[in-house]
Amino acid sequence: MKRFHVHMTVRDLDQSIRFYATLFGAEPAVVKTDYAKWMLDDPRVNFAISTVARTPGVDHLGIQVDGADELGEVSGRLAHAGQELLRQSEASCCYAKSDKTWVADPQGVAWETFFTFGEATSYGEDRGIGPALANVEPDKTACCARPSV
Repeated sequence: MKRFHVHMTVRDLDQSIRFYATLFGAEPAVVKTDYAKWMLDDPRVNFAISTVARTPGVDHLGIQVDGADELGEVSGRLAHAGQELLRQSEASCCYAKSDKTWVADPQGVAWETFFTFGEATSYGEDRGIGPALANVEPDKTACCARPSV
């Protein structure tokens, strides 16, 4: 079953955690010094916030899937949409290990489809994938930064 994903960049993590915990009526499932995530069932969403990117606001949107087959299905639909894809295998991002496919929609909004299969000890070790990320210096990228496709 698929889950909608929203990643927001925030200025003040503690203040934002209090706000979203109140809004959702639930505490985050994951809290780190620079990141928090809610895995909600109503609505079915993976909602994440972090202080890692430079500009506050919506960082990217996505669809989280439960397995590699679903990832292939959704990634295949993205490929048929005529947009160039960026694929990442075994990416370490947002304290998780995932296989991912990135695409930018016609307006330039970054979309991530991903299958998470484990935890990671850092926010992102796949930083610096360089030219694949738009408007971001390779040594300053967030792992979930917007792709240049």
